Order: sequence, then C-alpha cells, then structure tokens
Amino acid sequence: MPKPFRVEVVTRERQVLDRQVVSLIAPAREGYLGVMAGHTPLIAELTVGKLILRYENGQSDVLAISGGFLEVTPEHTIVLAEAAEFAHEIDVERARRALERAQRRLRGESEEQEVDFARARAALMRAINRLRVVS
Repeated sequence: MPKPFRVEVVTRERQVLDRQVVSLIAPAREGYLGVMAGHTPLIAELTVGKLILRYENGQSDVLAISGGFLEVTPEHTIVLAEAAEFAHEIDVERARRALERAQRRLRGESEEQEVDFARARAALMRAINRLRVVS
C-alpha cells in the first residue's frame, strides 16, 4: 500500500482541500504528472485540466482546475490554483452556457466589436474541462 502524504488545494477565495492522499495526478504545462509520497521536490506550472486525488480507502476525487502552480516538498504538496471545483460543485448549465458563449466568440458571432481570441479560447478550454469533470 502506498504511503499517504498531505495535499492542500487552495485558490484565492478558499481552501478547497487539506487531506491525506496516496497519489495525485495534476495537469502540468508539459503534460500530466503524478506525485506519490517521497517524490522529489519540485515546482510545476499547471494548466486547465483534471486534478485527480486518490485516497487510502481506494476512493478518489476529481477537481476541475484552471491553472496555477504545484509545489512538492518533503512535508506536503500544495496546489495553488486559479480556480478549483469538485465535480459535485460544478453548475452544468452554467458551464454549457460558457461553452456556447466562447464558441460564438471564436466563430465571430459575438456582439462585441473586438474579440480577444486568446481570452475566448481560454474560456472555451475551462468550460470544456468543467464539463469533462462532471461526465
């Protein structure tokens, strides 16, 4: 059985989680990375994606995160996320509306004079991620 270690997930607004886990899988800028107890210390930039936490009892949680940083130290691991939501916290209808809005902007169907395509693409990626986490 893998050894547990402490993980904190924090956003500007709240502490989302502070719990013992046996593994963590995070969406790093260069691809997903896994962390277990005794992992080499590191700091990694996170992107939009799923944060997967596995517990000693075999259960797991999936959170939708929207970027941030992951810091692994010998004492614990911390995820400093721009946004983080458990699947049960996601408002599916709101996420679908955000997806549709971003798609319209990217197609040039927005009522806005100037469309910031980078911002619209980021909104699209966040909406898709949130919907993937709940499905």
